[in-house]
Amino acid sequence: MFRSTQGTLADRITQRWVQFTGRKVDLEAENWLQGPIGDPAGIGKDYFEEMARQNGWDLKLNPPNSGLLQDFSILRSGSFSPEEVNSRIRDFYQHTSNYELDAWSEWCGAFRPFGTLLALIFSRRLQQLNVPLSSLETSRGMTSDILQLVDPISGNARYTAWLRRLVSTGNVIYAGTYSSCRAPGYSGTCVKVVFPLPNGNAIVIMRPTAHPDGSFSVVSRGDRFGDPGFYFTVHSSRGVRARYVKQMRESIHVHAGEEATIRADHVLKLFGLTFLRLHYRLRRKAESTAYSE
Repeated sequence: MFRSTQGTLADRITQRWVQFTGRKVDLEAENWLQGPIGDPAGIGKDYFEEMARQNGWDLKLNPPNSGLLQDFSILRSGSFSPEEVNSRIRDFYQHTSNYELDAWSEWCGAFRPFGTLLALIFSRRLQQLNVPLSSLETSRGMTSDILQLVDPISGNARYTAWLRRLVSTGNVIYAGTYSSCRAPGYSGTCVKVVFPLPNGNAIVIMRPTAHPDGSFSVVSRGDRFGDPGFYFTVHSSRGVRARYVKQMRESIHVHAGEEATIRADHVLKLFGLTFLRLHYRLRRKAESTAYSE
């Protein structure tokens, strides 16, 4: 029934799982599940350059003052007020290209072999979702690049991507696009991150929360299709199928650190058990010292 995708056996097995257990979606009507899809050969550091070339867009690397969100206030809703978030955090999301990144990873207990297996079968080969297996891998640092894919006629950014790689190995940690969306199962505006994968993508939809101390969280958690959470999609000649993986949940808590830094704690859970913690320190680059609102 579903034989119209290509790729390695491991990729096709996971894609069949999505196709058989997921639901058919119409991306015109359910545009909150739209996003770039990957080639069967993998993703890698040149994915967005090739995407721009194929579509006739201009690729801009680290445009001054460019961010994951063009305007943090786009997240405003009845349950979320952007003004309650510390101005440094708002600045980071709106001007991410002005920041450099350090990261530490911590796999939890019995899940460490799972991380190694995931890397051997998928991540290293695909050069996507290449989570560090130990802090030694991040000891030499991590790159942080903002890429804008710009329509040369209108001048509008079609996609804004965040590309992160390990300096020690060159492996791509994350290559994903950032935007906002309205998921049908949540009344407010969410942060949407799309990671291209062979013949489809992984989509993380996260609801924002402002805390009394000025810190900020995004959480991907829900109970059913349409809620914030983690989605896999597979695109084939027979259409698009999407699977909601409610067992996979993550949260990112961002808070102002010392001097001109931002710190973030990223927790990933499976079946309610924490399997990975990532810690980030984001510092404004020396040439970018003034905060902007």
